[in-house]
Amino acid sequence: MRRGIVALVGTGMLFTTATATAWGASGSSAPDIAEDARSAAFERVVIRDVAGAQVGVVRLVQDVGYVRVRATPSQFTPGFHGFHVHDIGICDPNATGGPFVSAGGHYVGGGTTHGDHAGDMPSLLIKESGDGRLGFRTDSFTLDELRAGNGSAVMVHAGRDNFANIPERYSAGGVAGPDATTLATGDAGSRIGCGVID
Repeated sequence: MRRGIVALVGTGMLFTTATATAWGASGSSAPDIAEDARSAAFERVVIRDVAGAQVGVVRLVQDVGYVRVRATPSQFTPGFHGFHVHDIGICDPNATGGPFVSAGGHYVGGGTTHGDHAGDMPSLLIKESGDGRLGFRTDSFTLDELRAGNGSAVMVHAGRDNFANIPERYSAGGVAGPDATTLATGDAGSRIGCGVID
């Protein structure tokens, strides 16, 4: 049976643009003082936009059998934004191919297509004020898994995520149901916020 999101307890998130430099594993923020004693089971991820401005914080806490995720975004455009864990812990706003492409694709884990990727998370809902809150628990990944190898990255996208839910009755370019791009990404659009998990 596939692991997944086991409890959803709230929602919210954000956006901005420009240019900056890359930050990777060595550039991530240290945990807050009160959280430092739990650092092996805790990750504080600072989300930055393409200009390098901080636009949110995501806290991940490893518990027995699941990870608690809490996001507090700000300065994004109102509405829903795709929210995922990506495969590589490098957030380069000047990457070849576009901002934050350096983070690779979605963290797949045991999943095959979007909607079943281990790194697929609930979409962020940003209020008219530009901020939001999202909290949930998931057993789709552990902090050790996200930190392994090249680390990973938390990504905020410009658009809504359809989780590849395109019924067969819909057709695009003569193909019924979701196409290859939808199956890989959920059509959430460009990458507008990125933070490293190291």
